[in-house]
Amino acid sequence: MKSGREIVEILEAYDLTGSYRAAAELAGCDHHTVARYVKLRAEGRSPEERAQRARPLDEFMDKIEELVARSGGRIRADVVHRRITAMGFAGGERTTRRAVAAVKKSWQAGQRRVFRPWIPEPGLWMQFDWGEGPRIGGRRTTLWCAWLPWSRFRVVIPVLDKTLPTIVACLDATLRRLGGVPAYVLTDNEKTITVEHVADIAVRNPEIVQVARHYGMTIRTCVPADPQSKGGAENTVKIAKADLVPTSANLLDQYRKFAELEAACRDFTEQVNERIHRDTRRRPAEALLEEQQRLHPLPAQPFTVAFGTTRRVNWDCTISVEGVRYSVPHHLVDTRVWARFHGDELIVTAVTDTGPAEVARHERAQPGRPSIVDEHYPARTRQVDTDQRVPRARSADEAAFLALGPGAAAWLVEAAATGVRGVRRKMTEAVALAKLHDPADVDKALGTAAIAGRFADNDLLRLLAHQRGDDAAPTRASETHSLQPGTSAWSTFGTTTGEQ
Repeated sequence: MKSGREIVEILEAYDLTGSYRAAAELAGCDHHTVARYVKLRAEGRSPEERAQRARPLDEFMDKIEELVARSGGRIRADVVHRRITAMGFAGGERTTRRAVAAVKKSWQAGQRRVFRPWIPEPGLWMQFDWGEGPRIGGRRTTLWCAWLPWSRFRVVIPVLDKTLPTIVACLDATLRRLGGVPAYVLTDNEKTITVEHVADIAVRNPEIVQVARHYGMTIRTCVPADPQSKGGAENTVKIAKADLVPTSANLLDQYRKFAELEAACRDFTEQVNERIHRDTRRRPAEALLEEQQRLHPLPAQPFTVAFGTTRRVNWDCTISVEGVRYSVPHHLVDTRVWARFHGDELIVTAVTDTGPAEVARHERAQPGRPSIVDEHYPARTRQVDTDQRVPRARSADEAAFLALGPGAAAWLVEAAATGVRGVRRKMTEAVALAKLHDPADVDKALGTAAIAGRFADNDLLRLLAHQRGDDAAPTRASETHSLQPGTSAWSTFGTTTGEQ
């Protein structure tokens, strides 16, 4: 096979001489070669084209093409080789592999789908899909990912399940964040949306139809197992998972609480919507302002039928469901919430200015054993009656006594706990002693009395007198000195008396 440069030189030699043999002598080849290339050029064919030689495999090519077509381009070359060998093919498996690869390539080229570019209209479509979220405390989470194809505005909301009430809550929250309702919503064929297919026609879940009617939109589903029909939502899921789910690629820290994941989703949504989009060359948040003019008005009240039954939050931040009390966040006191059971869990939903949101989730409890979560209550600002209370003066005499210092407060607390008689009289005596002695000494004596439990009459005077002699060195027990008042009682130790 001549190279392209050699072929050009042969044709130039022939054009120069007009003779096959003369051109062959100039180009250094056979004159038959010159004649073949000149003939190919005259017929308009490529000079580099080679004649296909007959192969033993050619008589089996029809069978190979049949097998590839029947398998949808999935059959293996070794299976084809066994089939044609049984039919009489004597060639090697390598020859079969090359032939099967060529037939598959040709078949796939004819079966390849050709997509027409979709040019979305403002206010017409919204798409949503689900993505696997990070695990928090060993529990799976899911990411609700929605977007507007025209403005490229995205909304990501973390949830703990994909039940119909959760879909309604996410749908309402998304629409309120968008500021309107599109004409169509496109999603997958999950059981919450499509209950079954009859003759390739999707049968809608009647409950989701009620939701769509409430908001004035139409629910559409894509072709089963065909992600190309909603590639925008698929891409939104991919981007959200890349930035929110901890992996070795992004080195994100694990989430300790669900609230941390919610904050991360809010930050991600703000970031992608304030960033210039590659296709539109504008910020999605700015494009949304223009698209909102084409969106339908949003109902004032969300669709709450799917959230369960209503409950009024008591002043103790609890609701009663089936005779059992469950706590909810304290800011919902004296408001109405919705409660429903999902499996063994009670889910509490509240409707705020931004739409429905899950506010509490409890394990199913039994009557007489309420489920209370400490995080639902504010930090303690007042001590309860069972705690030790700090003395607070209610009169001038009480204020004068407590003004002596912490020792006086400690004395009052301990004296009241032991039921001492004449507490007010003794408090007045302590205030009077503070006028004769240093108030700091009196407060110190009161503190000592509280520790030692000395609340009798004149005990305070004795402690003051003892404090004045504190400068003397204290007497300590040693080998030469005992703190025993006397040893006369020991003189008869080990002896017996005469009386029996």
